[in-house]
Amino acid sequence: MRQFRIGLAQLNVTVGDVEGNARRVLDEIQRARALGVDLVAFPELCLTGYPPEDLLFRPAFIEANLQALDRVARASTGIIVVVGFVDRRDDIMNAAAVCYDGAVAGVYHKQYLPNYGVFDEDRYFQAGVETPVFELGEGGPVLAVNICEDIWYPTGPTTAQTLAGAEVVVSINSSPYHVGKVRFREKMLATRAADHVGYLAFVNLVGGQDELVFDGQSMVFDPAGDRLALGRAFEEDLVVADLDLDAVFRARLRDSRRRKEKRAAVDPVRRVRLAPLPERPRSPVPARSTAFLDRDAEVYAALVTGTRDYVRKNGFRRVVVGLSGGVDSALTAAIAVDALGREGVVGVSMPSPFSSAATRADARRVARNLGTEFLTLPITPAYRAFRRILAAPFKGLKEDVAEENVQARVRGTLLMALSNKFGWLVLTTGNKSETGVGYSTLYGDMAGGFAVIKDVPKTMVYALAAWRNARSASAVIPESVIRRPPSAELRPNQTDQDTLPPYEVLDPILEAYVEEDRSLADIVALGYDEATVRQVVTLVDRNEYKRRQAPPGVKITPRAFGRDWRLPISNRFRHP
Repeated sequence: MRQFRIGLAQLNVTVGDVEGNARRVLDEIQRARALGVDLVAFPELCLTGYPPEDLLFRPAFIEANLQALDRVARASTGIIVVVGFVDRRDDIMNAAAVCYDGAVAGVYHKQYLPNYGVFDEDRYFQAGVETPVFELGEGGPVLAVNICEDIWYPTGPTTAQTLAGAEVVVSINSSPYHVGKVRFREKMLATRAADHVGYLAFVNLVGGQDELVFDGQSMVFDPAGDRLALGRAFEEDLVVADLDLDAVFRARLRDSRRRKEKRAAVDPVRRVRLAPLPERPRSPVPARSTAFLDRDAEVYAALVTGTRDYVRKNGFRRVVVGLSGGVDSALTAAIAVDALGREGVVGVSMPSPFSSAATRADARRVARNLGTEFLTLPITPAYRAFRRILAAPFKGLKEDVAEENVQARVRGTLLMALSNKFGWLVLTTGNKSETGVGYSTLYGDMAGGFAVIKDVPKTMVYALAAWRNARSASAVIPESVIRRPPSAELRPNQTDQDTLPPYEVLDPILEAYVEEDRSLADIVALGYDEATVRQVVTLVDRNEYKRRQAPPGVKITPRAFGRDWRLPISNRFRHP
């Protein structure tokens, strides 16, 4: 039996830390070699970090990544190493190096450059045109490599490579997470493996990078499309699997489609001959019990990962969260503690004249349940001072949202003062529902460095709070916080529903408009009140100027505000 052992090293690298990323790769090569791995693959642009964005305009950055590749290649004695890097010719390419026996044996250039959603690769890279395969000795295993977007096309590089004899296709990826993507990805990869009657190994990046979070969950599929192995979610992992290459030959003998497809194939395929792999004794691969997470566990893990990496990769040691006694701030604080430890989080209560005794008590209770440091900074004196200063210009005018927002801005000032004095990062606590319709205060509750639940709809906030409570011996987020009608508490007896539709109505309308691009009429046809839909759509369109000034936050939905959503601020289009 021709057996081939493959390793998929899903790493958490940092954009721009080329030297550190290379060290991580070298360490994993040693680990893979000790496990008897024949080929170890690393994620897309692993040496630079992903996405490197405008660092790619700096020649020194490109040169540093090429020097790192040289060090990696020298470490490839007796093992094939596939690693993502930026190649430089007359232009730059998103590339995968195939290193073997101390040198770069071949390079594959990404052919399909995504330019949608969070991706902007046409801005930086030239698309590849060559489709190589790699043969290990005369009549030995035939391997192919491609990159991320290339594997999503039913007919593309993978088709050409497998028709040219590739038995194993290695796809290196930096595929960002959103809810539900991993199962869709699994179906697509299973289909590719079955259609091309070969093994498919998909290695993915893990960790947070600014708004993006990568889930790992690397996979290996057999020629029938069955999944053989799965990497852990949101954790570094080395996935090892043994592949029976004779199974590919047997399956292809029975597949008459391939004979017709090979006659029709016109794509140029270059065959690169490598020396045979050395014989090595090796122990059986340990059994793995990894499984997909359920939705709430998956989203919560993404938020923890994104928060931890944003804080740590930007050099912060502690964060500060304004605790209002509401569910949003409580969930944000819980995520922060799970990401950084209780010693890394400070909770601050900033009661105003309109803060109830219940919310004050719940803010303290949340901090106590989480074990964090807790400060109380009443804002009433500052609020009254602002009122006195504004008395003359406001004379004769009715009190409205201007006075309400003064309170939020006092709180923002206090949190930023703590940040300046102690070097703490301020975590804002607004959710996607509020961000979508502008139910937030510029330079107030929007003031901060990172918006943990920025892309989490309010109804999901409640689901995640319940999920987190179920994982503790006692509720971390008090039931009184979850049951209380949401309120900004900026005026007497205020609730969110004084201004907004109930969140059970608002969130589906926002999903239809923001994530699905449905028209006003389409949303009304789903059964929603026309006046309510028109109100929500108008609020979304009119509040782009606020969203442009919001801090970054973890992307967990298919279309997040920010890089996914690019509505003009100056915009007179209105739905009929």
